[in-house]
Amino acid sequence: MSENLPNLTEFSEIVANDKNFVLRIVQPGLAGLMDGSVSTLAPIFATAFATHNSRTVFLIGAASAVGAGISMAFSEGLSDDGELTGRGNPIFRGIVTGLMTFIGGFLHTLPFLIPNVHTALTWAYGVVGVELVVIALIRHRYFKTSFALSCLQVIVGGGLVFAAGVLIGQS
Repeated sequence: MSENLPNLTEFSEIVANDKNFVLRIVQPGLAGLMDGSVSTLAPIFATAFATHNSRTVFLIGAASAVGAGISMAFSEGLSDDGELTGRGNPIFRGIVTGLMTFIGGFLHTLPFLIPNVHTALTWAYGVVGVELVVIALIRHRYFKTSFALSCLQVIVGGGLVFAAGVLIGQS
């Protein structure tokens, strides 16, 4: 497996070349961050509204983040070998995507270490807001998307998943 991972020299070349950096690190990392930040909202907030128990929400959130990270790592790593698309080493892309998916899902899980679920929810709302703005900033910086349009797109997507989680959790 070690022969499939880029060595330090290859990694330096990826970072030094803007196109390679975007194709091989930013794009898979952003896809993972978006997936982790958005896909874990529904189970986390559904659990919070259904159980009102921070510990349970934390466990569901952690499991969702880990599961999503593993799933996205395999999905990205197995989607293509990088030869045809020029996207580079599939194992490296899978690791980047999986790690960023985990981070995106786990960050808004952390507030549920606070025993009071209402306080944890308040903090989680803030963390989700920061995550969505960071995603919009990355899209603006690397993909030249209008910041306002990017915010709107990311917030609408996140809002739909959040609403689904709340509705399911209150039923």
